[in-house]
Amino acid sequence: MALRPVQVNVKAVDGSAVGRFWAEALGWSAYSPGVTTYVGPAGGLVWPDPVSLGIDVVPVPEPKTATKNRLHLDLATTSAAHQAELVARLRALGATPADIGQGDVPWTVLADPEGNELCVLEPREVYRGTGPIAAVVVDCVDPRAMARFWGAAMDWTVHEVTDDQAALRSAEGVGPYLEFLRTSDVKTVPDRVHLDLLPYAGDDKAAEVARLRALGATDLDLGQGDVPWTCLSDPEGHEFCVLALS
Repeated sequence: MALRPVQVNVKAVDGSAVGRFWAEALGWSAYSPGVTTYVGPAGGLVWPDPVSLGIDVVPVPEPKTATKNRLHLDLATTSAAHQAELVARLRALGATPADIGQGDVPWTVLADPEGNELCVLEPREVYRGTGPIAAVVVDCVDPRAMARFWGAAMDWTVHEVTDDQAALRSAEGVGPYLEFLRTSDVKTVPDRVHLDLLPYAGDDKAAEVARLRALGATDLDLGQGDVPWTCLSDPEGHEFCVLALS
């Protein structure tokens, strides 16, 4: 048994506007199948997408605080010119420069129109072929422990594990990476951005949730009430949801 990540969940006061921003940023399309705005590859809504991680923008009444998100997206570029063009395009769409103490680095740190941080990376060979999203990046205290938990939770392959970072990617070698970067900061506020996981057809969701608890996940009450998905936290308190197959 294993789970697959299918989307990045982003909370926003204006879900439609943030969804449109991310669709334009990635060259994808924004779909509104219900209350949320789903951003996925152009050509028609396919969910779950077999390669890409979509973005599901969920409307909430509370704006983002000044606290830096512990999960953000890194965007891939193929050349210095592409990086400059993408930064300029994102600025025109409403992104703003963000200072998170990064100093003098070759990538550019921005925030979407509601303050969610993102990085536009300089060209890196490792991300060639990932699609527009190079990596989903999670701040954590212990990358080795996160690699153990998430490597067991999902069917993705662990590619690198050190004291400072860990990286996973789909076993097929397609789509973005999931990366854990060491930070001295501990989690203090609810996550504005989190991962949603999905069981495979024929797998039992309740059994998968029980397996995650045995790995160290804990139940999470966000006031969600009676819903078909299950809210959990990983061993460092990062929220995530296990969705139900429709």
